[in-house]
Amino acid sequence: MAVASVSTITSASPESWSHAVRLGLERAKQTLRGITGIRVVEEKARVEEGQITEYLVTLQVIFLLEDDAD
Repeated sequence: MAVASVSTITSASPESWSHAVRLGLERAKQTLRGITGIRVVEEKARVEEGQITEYLVTLQVIFLLEDDAD
């Protein structure tokens, strides 16, 4: 029986929301195994002097929990 868990992370990029998503997934892959999907929960942007300076995303990373070795 497979059991999944969800980890919520925030990622940022100076380029775009899609780039922030890719950066967040790449970082999550460094510590989480068995990733099966991601969900973009929120998109925000920092604005300075009327210009977007940073794109921010909140992601839910879905991954399978490993079975305990009995």
